[in-house]
Amino acid sequence: MFVVDNYSNDASSEYLRTLDWIYLIERKSTTPEAGSVAHGKALDLALEQVETEYLFLLHTDTFIYDPAVFSLMLSQCISPQEVAAVGCLEQLNRGMARSAWRLTSRFFKHYTRRSLLALGLNAKTPKPFKEVHLKSFCTLWNARLIKQHGLHFQMDGRNPGYELQDRMAALNYKIGFISPRKIFRYLDHIQSGTVSAMGGYAHNHRRVKMYNHMKGRFCMKSLEMSGRVKSPP
Repeated sequence: MFVVDNYSNDASSEYLRTLDWIYLIERKSTTPEAGSVAHGKALDLALEQVETEYLFLLHTDTFIYDPAVFSLMLSQCISPQEVAAVGCLEQLNRGMARSAWRLTSRFFKHYTRRSLLALGLNAKTPKPFKEVHLKSFCTLWNARLIKQHGLHFQMDGRNPGYELQDRMAALNYKIGFISPRKIFRYLDHIQSGTVSAMGGYAHNHRRVKMYNHMKGRFCMKSLEMSGRVKSPP
């Protein structure tokens, strides 16, 4: 397992150095960087080191309940067409109602902004209303194919992996998608969970509450899987 310490600059770095079951990569940065750029450069450091065909990306705020998720993702690579990546388009499972509302509201916002710009009025640049790029909290990438084409995770100012996905798709490689409903049976992901853990939000912030709730749920799930407690009927 490769762990990239992306210039944490705190006690966590010392702790990671004591673990003999990980391969620690410590990334130092002397110049200010956008979060997405720092993330992408850290991923590329790991990519340089791996010698396996596939690379699983996991964020520190991703809680794996069932390791069968890795077999699930690898099984998507059994295809006549070579698969470049497998993952999910959403960072959390919103359910059908919330997902439908989010898509509808983003659709109207997108076309409202386009209409305002067409009329010469001030408006923000419309964002795509449909998600098309895999989110890196838990993603499987074909490292062999990436290296074969000399590509990287950080290639532009967008989120790491977005440009990479677009280029791999343009090269006619398959991108595998797993629905939120399916993948979140095996794991949970807390948006900005690392920021919550480091005290970056107020104690009553909704993401801090979500982080604490997930920690409790993860501990309970772990106990259930070990057989030390029984799940409710």
